[in-house]
Amino acid sequence: MKKGRIALLSTLRRWLFRGVLAFAGVWLAGIILFSFLPVPFSAVMVERQLSAWFSGDFGYVAHSDWVSMDEISPLMGLAVIAAEDQKFPDHWGFDVNAIEKAIAHNERNENRVRGASTLSQQTAKNLFLWDGRSYVRKGLEAGLTLGMEAVWTKRRILTVYLNIAEFGEGIFGVEAASQRYFHKPASRLTASEAALLAAVLPNPIRFKANAPSGYVRQRQQWILRQMRQLGGESFMAQNELK
Repeated sequence: MKKGRIALLSTLRRWLFRGVLAFAGVWLAGIILFSFLPVPFSAVMVERQLSAWFSGDFGYVAHSDWVSMDEISPLMGLAVIAAEDQKFPDHWGFDVNAIEKAIAHNERNENRVRGASTLSQQTAKNLFLWDGRSYVRKGLEAGLTLGMEAVWTKRRILTVYLNIAEFGEGIFGVEAASQRYFHKPASRLTASEAALLAAVLPNPIRFKANAPSGYVRQRQQWILRQMRQLGGESFMAQNELK
């Protein structure tokens, strides 16, 4: 009996190890392929779609329209950097200072958890992993982030992020969001529109770009001020006219 249990445990360990290797291989292939290929869908999109179907909502469609960075207003990239990760051009995937501040804040405020994920981490999570908070997911996210930072350029990370970020119910990617909320392509977004889209990113289901609350409007104005500081008044003025 004891030998049988040992053999069973040994078999389970082998299959677990093989499973981990298989997932690692899929993620590695994804990192390499998506360094130049358009992303057809993300793990979060799949999760949202399956969740809707299982709950009986067959009208829900996770929709995204892939566009290159040349087809996205530079103001949109500036807006998400200003809102989510101002050290994005310089860090290697993680903002250590932000992480330390988030840990200190969360220790003092257990009911108001603050995150410190960079755009790179958010891209890794949205593309390859699932929603929620766990040490396992954060560990996988860290490994995938390092892999992406090693293989992808910052421009590529930002391109993928903007194409798979969730901006509302079933609305993924800046092109789908721009068409839905402003009835125009993402290449023609103004500074104010880009800031509004960036303002809903922390919780795109709760915050509505088409019906912004007072908080969302305040955050939009804060993002606009940060964009002016990061991009300069002349850059903002030139692109506002597009």
